[in-house]
Amino acid sequence: MHLLQPLPLNPHFLFSPMFPFSQFMASKLQKSLCLPPSLLFHLIPLMVFSVHVLGTSSTSAAVQSQVTEADALLRWKASLDNHSQSFLSSWSPTAGRPCNWFGIHCNEAGNVSNISLTDSGLKGTLQSFSFPSFPNLVKLNLSNNSFHGNIPSHIGNLSKLNVLDFSVNGFSGSIPQEIGMLNSLIYIDLSNNFLAGTIPASIGNLTTLPILYIHMNQLSGTIPQQLGMLKFATAIDFSVNNLTGRIPTSIGNLTNLWVLSLYGNKLSGSIPEEIGMLSSLTELALSQNNLTGPIPASIGNLTELSYLYVTNNRLSNSLPREIGKLTKLTRLFLEMNELSGTLPSEMNNFTLLEVFIIYSNRFTGQLPQDICIGGGLKSFAINGNDFTGPIPRSMRNCSRLMRLHLEANQLTGNISEDFGTYPELNFMDLSDNRFYGELSWKWEGFSNLSTLKISNNNISGIIPADIGMAAQLHLLDLSSNHLAGMIPKELGKLSLFQLSLDDNELSGGIPEEIGLLSDLERVNLAANNLSGPIPKKLGDCSKLLFLNLSKNQLSESIPVELGNLGSLESLDLSQNLLAAEIPPQLGKLQRMELLNLSYNLLSGSIPTTFDYLSSLTVVNISHNELEGPIPHNKAFQEASFEAFQNNRHLCGNNTGLEACVSVAINKSIRKKDSKLVLVIIMPLICSLFLLGVLVGGFLVLRKRIRSRETNSGEGEPSGEDIYAIWGRDKDMQYENIVKATEDFNSKYCIGEGGYGIVYKAVLPTGRAVAVKKLHQSQNGEITDFKAFKKRGSLKNTLSNEEQAVELNWFRRLNVVKGIANALSYMHHDCSPSIIHRDIS
Repeated sequence: MHLLQPLPLNPHFLFSPMFPFSQFMASKLQKSLCLPPSLLFHLIPLMVFSVHVLGTSSTSAAVQSQVTEADALLRWKASLDNHSQSFLSSWSPTAGRPCNWFGIHCNEAGNVSNISLTDSGLKGTLQSFSFPSFPNLVKLNLSNNSFHGNIPSHIGNLSKLNVLDFSVNGFSGSIPQEIGMLNSLIYIDLSNNFLAGTIPASIGNLTTLPILYIHMNQLSGTIPQQLGMLKFATAIDFSVNNLTGRIPTSIGNLTNLWVLSLYGNKLSGSIPEEIGMLSSLTELALSQNNLTGPIPASIGNLTELSYLYVTNNRLSNSLPREIGKLTKLTRLFLEMNELSGTLPSEMNNFTLLEVFIIYSNRFTGQLPQDICIGGGLKSFAINGNDFTGPIPRSMRNCSRLMRLHLEANQLTGNISEDFGTYPELNFMDLSDNRFYGELSWKWEGFSNLSTLKISNNNISGIIPADIGMAAQLHLLDLSSNHLAGMIPKELGKLSLFQLSLDDNELSGGIPEEIGLLSDLERVNLAANNLSGPIPKKLGDCSKLLFLNLSKNQLSESIPVELGNLGSLESLDLSQNLLAAEIPPQLGKLQRMELLNLSYNLLSGSIPTTFDYLSSLTVVNISHNELEGPIPHNKAFQEASFEAFQNNRHLCGNNTGLEACVSVAINKSIRKKDSKLVLVIIMPLICSLFLLGVLVGGFLVLRKRIRSRETNSGEGEPSGEDIYAIWGRDKDMQYENIVKATEDFNSKYCIGEGGYGIVYKAVLPTGRAVAVKKLHQSQNGEITDFKAFKKRGSLKNTLSNEEQAVELNWFRRLNVVKGIANALSYMHHDCSPSIIHRDIS
């Protein structure tokens, strides 16, 4: 009610400092209306009365406006999801004016002027937000929420809006053209949404706009030329969209611009010369586009430039000498382009330089010698070019250096002398150059070094024990050099993830201390002169993924502890002197994809546990002394013959290998061993039994004959001489036998066998004997060919202990199969059929 009370009309009060119309305002009125002071003094009460009436009217309007704004806010709240409404619990008709609600601020007249709900966990749309209900809104901040849907065109009704921030939400659709009606805007941030379509040309109407952020959306099309009308713009960020076309030349009008970021788009064409007109520019980011052509010489006009990013384009030609004018440059990123030529000597003027990144270009020649003359260089990456000559002499004094990439060039120099001490150095890669010298650095000065790569150079000498003082070292790659001596056990003091010492001239054994590196993931010691056993402690490196010890002289057996490396994916122990059997524990390496044990002295069979190496894709066990069946997993079954060649006797279904056993016999061996034993043993027992009966019968018959001969007593030869009668009895001569049988007359025939006819002959002494006449051989046939067998008869082989062991059950089964096949052929395949009788 106090708002409606009349104001006092005391004229003296009107001119007091406490009254809204001060003397200053009175003088302004006098001058503007050209009225004498006396007349103005009489008019002031009337003016005050008018103000009072208008104030009463505006106060009433303000109250009505507050009701309208409150209703609009409540309707919008109701459209949000339930969870969001709980965050806005203070928004209630019973909570008084909206000025007291969460996130709502009012001006002096009580109208809502500021809605700031940033990071409030709200979710919903703006479709129910009544923009016309907030004519006095100056700031609208809904950033860091989960709003979605389109930005309504009614936003153009917020004519007094200074700040619009919808960043980090899920808004989609296009940016409405009506945004160009917000002439009072000084800050727009629509970044980190899903806005699509083109940038509206109406953006050019915002001539007083200093800051425009619409990065990280899905905007497409070209950058409108109208952008050049934002003459008061200080920061423009259109990065990470799908913008195409050229950078508009009108951008040269933005002479107040400090920051221009267009990286991460699909912009094409060249960098316009007009870019050099942005004399206030401190940061220029044009990376990750399709820009071509040279860097314009006009870039030398950007003398305030601190950051220059033009990476990952297709920029070509050499750098302009004018780039040396950028003496305030602290960060230079030119990598991944097609820039060529030598670096201008004017780059020695970069005394404030902290980051120098120009890798993956085609630069040649020598490096500027004073590139680090300011001593502030932290990151230096020139890898993947064709630089020659020594490293810059100023590099020794770069004590703040943190990352150094010199790899893949043709740089030369003695690393023992050309490098200084870098206490902050974290990463150093000198690989693939022509450096020489020894690792004689003061390793205690590399306390923060985590990665050291010097592979493929001409480094010689030994690996110093002091390297163990680089306590933070995680990756050490000294491969493909001329390092000699032993691997220092002090490496076990480090926290290595990767150790690569391959292709050197290292000798001695692998130190047990390597097994102390519990975080080790990759070890490559291949192609050295290492000897002795593989340390069992390697089995403690449970995180190991890759182990290559090939091309050494390692001996003894493969330690069973390697089966504890459950994460191992690649194991190469080839070309060593490893002996004994393959430990079955290696079958536990379920993640192993590559296994190479070739060119060793391994013997025995391949463990059946290898059947379960389900991840294995590449295998090579050639040139060993292995025998028996190959495993049944896919890698072994699909491997080429070269993966198994030159072993003792491997078998399987692979091309080039001898088949093991038929499926039926294989199943019989695995599943019906007892039945197979019975099948083999029972015939043998029966045969022995029959042989015993025959021998017994023969002995009984022999005894009876002896008894009869004793009773006759007529000079007959004794039983013990019966088989020697050919040698003593003159009657047992061929002539007497022919005479007694009348030249083998058929009337004396008493039987016929497979090899001849048996005749009865009565000798002159009166003794009757049986004589067998063999059939005469025809066409040079032979009846005994055992002498022509390489290994003699089966009987002789089984009687020899050494040969019997070699003729294992697998081979004996093959012999049985061969005989059975021969008999089957004679019975069923010959015409006429051959019925065997005396085959032995």
